[in-house]
Parts: sequence; structure tokens; C-alpha cells
Amino acid sequence: MRRAEKAARISEILDVLYPETPVPLDHSDPYTLLVAVMLSAQTTDKKVNEVTPALFSIASSPVEMASLEVDEIQSCIREVGLAPTKSRNLRKMAEMIVERGGEVLPDWDFLESLPGVGHKTAGVVMAQAFDVPAFPVDTHIHRLASRWGLSRGTTVSRTERDLKAVFEESTWNKRHLQIIFFGREYCPALRHDLASCPICSWAASKKRINEEARKLNSRT
Repeated sequence: MRRAEKAARISEILDVLYPETPVPLDHSDPYTLLVAVMLSAQTTDKKVNEVTPALFSIASSPVEMASLEVDEIQSCIREVGLAPTKSRNLRKMAEMIVERGGEVLPDWDFLESLPGVGHKTAGVVMAQAFDVPAFPVDTHIHRLASRWGLSRGTTVSRTERDLKAVFEESTWNKRHLQIIFFGREYCPALRHDLASCPICSWAASKKRINEEARKLNSRT
């Protein structure tokens, strides 16, 4: 089966399973989404949603965040991974936005120039805050794209290019969220039986299914 054919069939399944694609990170505007996505690195969305209410109660805008000491920010987010580094980046990011007018702009160069903001984070903000077509690739998407034979990319940038090539641009913003939801619910990284998966069972190669079956058996 060609990649485009796989992508079409996968799209049908994802649309049935996840007709709605709410952003899993609680936010109220582009800035609070940006902050939440920055915090989500090496941290679950659930944990981010637990700590952001306290943070946003005192700093829901770049001006308010820039006025805080780094220690104050860290005290709000101490339960997330890499809290010290993220606290410094949040302060620097807010200061830079204030210097540039105080608003988060729907511009790739603007976003990727901010401290702590990489291409994936910028992609989430562009897609979910500004509805600009993007296909942010996280570890879930990178793993599933490989399992499903949609990409042989060893880097997320290559995987992103491959997925953009097989999915319609108009679907990118919801498709990346659907794949994340699917990965969390049906397709974990470890102890996953590809043969019983709603998508891996037919999309993955027999070689890939057998390889992961051997790994699964070796752990049991």
C-alpha cells in the first residue's frame, strides 16, 4: 500500500475516533498557549494544566511575566520537568515580547527567535492559536509515523516533511492532534501489540510487527 493510500485510510479512522480535536493544554489566548506549550516539554499535559492556573493568576500577559523574578515563576512551576530552565526562558521570552510590542505574533521567525521556543512549539502556536497550517511533530507523532510506514525519518524535521506530503494541508492542524490522541490511547511506546492495534495491525510492515512482538515477548 502506498503512503498516500495509507494516509487516506488512517485519516478516515482518526476522523471517526476523534471528530473533535480540543487543544489538551488549558489556555485563553496565544500567549498563554505559548507558555503552556513551553512548559509541556518532558512533562505531561495534565501536570502543565495543574500548574498553569497559579502561574496565570499572577502572570497571564508578557508584561506581568516580565515583572516577576525568576524565583517567583519557578515557585509556580516547580513540579514540571526542567523548571529552573523553563523559568528563566519564560522571563526572557516575556521581556522580548514586551520589547517587540507586547503581542505574540503569528510569524514563524518571531516565535522561533524567542528563548525556549523551538520549531515544534512555534508550530503548535501557529496551528492552534492562529489557524495557520502546521504539522508539529512530537515524540508520539514521530513514533507512529515510523510504525505506520509514513516516514523513515530519523529526525522530527524529516518526519514533518513526510507527513505534510501525505496529508492534505487543510487537515494538518487537526491531524497532528488526532495522532497524538491516538498514540496516547492506543499506541504506546512500550508493551504495545501492533497486531491488535486499530492502525498498526494493517499499516505497519510485517517485519515491524514481528520486531516489536519479539521485544514485547522479551519483556514478559
